[in-house]
Amino acid sequence: MTVTTTPGPVPGPESASRAARVLSRPVTLNGLTVPNRIVMAPMTRRFSPGGVPGEDVRSYYARRAAAGVGLIVTEGTYVGHPSAGESSRVPRFHGEEQLAAWEKVAGAVHAEGGAIVPQLWHIGMVRREGRPPFPDAPPVGPSGLRPDGTEGGRAMTRTDLDDVIGAFAEAAGAAQRLGFDGVEIHGAHGYLLDQFLWAGTNRRTDAYGGDPVARTKFAAEVVEAVRAAVSPSFPVLFRYSQWKQDAYDARLAGTPQELEAILAPLAAAGVDAFHASTRRYWLPEFEGSDLNLAGWTKKLTGRPVVTVGSVGLQGGDFLRGLRGEGAAVGGIDNLLDRMEREEFDMVAVGRALLQDPEWAAKVLTGRTADLKPFDAAALTTLS
Repeated sequence: MTVTTTPGPVPGPESASRAARVLSRPVTLNGLTVPNRIVMAPMTRRFSPGGVPGEDVRSYYARRAAAGVGLIVTEGTYVGHPSAGESSRVPRFHGEEQLAAWEKVAGAVHAEGGAIVPQLWHIGMVRREGRPPFPDAPPVGPSGLRPDGTEGGRAMTRTDLDDVIGAFAEAAGAAQRLGFDGVEIHGAHGYLLDQFLWAGTNRRTDAYGGDPVARTKFAAEVVEAVRAAVSPSFPVLFRYSQWKQDAYDARLAGTPQELEAILAPLAAAGVDAFHASTRRYWLPEFEGSDLNLAGWTKKLTGRPVVTVGSVGLQGGDFLRGLRGEGAAVGGIDNLLDRMEREEFDMVAVGRALLQDPEWAAKVLTGRTADLKPFDAAALTTLS
């Protein structure tokens, strides 16, 4: 089997017909049946002053649901812990006004026939001192180390751990009460849960540090608490990555065996589906196999898995895109090959869907010739 290192050219008519067929199949995540395989990837935009998503945010998500996205994962939303974030414009998933606004977002998506889950987020040691929404809150993490290795903030105490676990559980319970279709726990990209999973930031000598299984303990306890706060059929997704912001070569696991040691406790704790974040979905994860990170995740856990990483585009990645890098439309034949082999179950689309709200509709109806390239200069006007 030959490894494909590029997404290929813009799809032609035959490829477009195949894309519509492969991606239009429904898929089940616990008690939720999603009508197709397309997921809107979570993308932070900072368009919610005071942490409250307004009418523009409702329209943003509803527009993509109306255009055929099967499942929307919202941008990261801060859980109810003072150290969870560092922006007053990132939405929060706690507080009366904030939750009332999120209920309207869910309603708008459902009115267009879509499904939506909030991504629950705590940034941990990425937080900088004195930043909003709670300036007095210190950065906290497993060992007081930032992802770049510098010190700051403090290591979390038992009380801190319990408070954060409770905040995730409360947010998940609120999501179900508000009518959302599930939740996604953000455990990727160097944020709090990932800081526990990664040996580079977790130097603890208690039960929450050490080997891969011990480093997974805190994330597994978050999953257990979330699982207990919602009904048994309510989907719980978990997003994770090997890479960190500005540390693209960082790895949680160097072998499939190490990866299984991390994923198995999370699956046992109650994860219904994994969202395996990579920068380029077509790259193999470990030597000797074409499987990407999502493919290995499904093989090792048996759970449904979402793949992600420059889908529908040629080159670049999301973080560089936010810094001004554009990307041309790319083919998805390699993606379709992998889906037909059942390497993974769903595909999350980020920048392509940010740029083109009609991306899903065009792909599902064979209108791939009408797809738009990603234009970073237009980000400020995208809605």
